[in-house]
Amino acid sequence: MKRILRRRSKRRSRWRIQRHRRSVFAISAVVLLLFIVVSMSSISLRAKEAEYQVQEQELKQQLKEEKARTKEIKELSEYVGTDEYVEDVAKEKLGLIHEDEIILRAE
Repeated sequence: MKRILRRRSKRRSRWRIQRHRRSVFAISAVVLLLFIVVSMSSISLRAKEAEYQVQEQELKQQLKEEKARTKEIKELSEYVGTDEYVEDVAKEKLGLIHEDEIILRAE
């Protein structure tokens, strides 16, 4: 009877050890799978970050250009409101001159 109990006990302990090994293997596989997924996501995010940095630099450059253009437009609008602009347009487009000006023309 003791032999039978010992055999059963040994079988149960072997079965428990095998079950434990399977559990450890399954948990290790899940952890490895999670590690792979996180690594792939990390690589993807780094690529997107690089793209966004390039896009940010392009937008900063465009912003500088637009600020310079805005400054030019503001200066031009201030110039358009002056008498000097009116005189320049009259000379160029209408051919008008002041009474005391002398025009030299090449032959």
